[in-house]
Parts: sequence; C-alpha cells; structure tokens
Amino acid sequence: MFVKIHVTDKDVILAACDEELVGKVFRGDGTRLDVSEVFYKGESVSRDVLANKMKSVTIMNLVGEGAVAVAIEEGYATEDSVIEIDGVRHVQVVLM
Repeated sequence: MFVKIHVTDKDVILAACDEELVGKVFRGDGTRLDVSEVFYKGESVSRDVLANKMKSVTIMNLVGEGAVAVAIEEGYATEDSVIEIDGVRHVQVVLM
C-alpha cells in the first residue's frame, strides 16, 4: 500500500491506497474518485506500518480493499461507512 501524510494548520491527513490503484480515476453514480499520485503516492508500506501511522493522524482518506480493511480491522471504520465507486472501496475517517 502507498501512504502519504499531508499536514495542514489544523490536521494531519493520511492518504493511503492499494498500490495498483494509484494514478487511476473511478466513476459511478455521479461521483468521481481520482487516486492521484500527488495525493496518494508516498512510501510503500506493510499493513502493520499503515496501522501504526493511523494512530497519529486526524483524517484518513483510504482507497482499495487492503487500505480500507486495515481501517476496519483497527476499529477506525465500519462496513457501513465504506462506499464503492466503480467497484473500488473507499472510506474517509475524521478522528476527534
């Protein structure tokens, strides 16, 4: 999985996606999901590294079966919060 951290004045955003999805655009039901290299392509990490990085962010933007599964397994997201766009799983998480 690719992981990239973005820091703003207020938030630390984790962008993660399954590696085979980076650079692709998915469309469905009036929505568009752009898995851009600029936003998502950072370091290539294992499931455990991704889970550890999730502990220190305020927002997560996750795309793909693997990335989304880690958020669910770690208790940050539920199946009900996951959407599919053109068959690709996507979830956004905002932590308080």
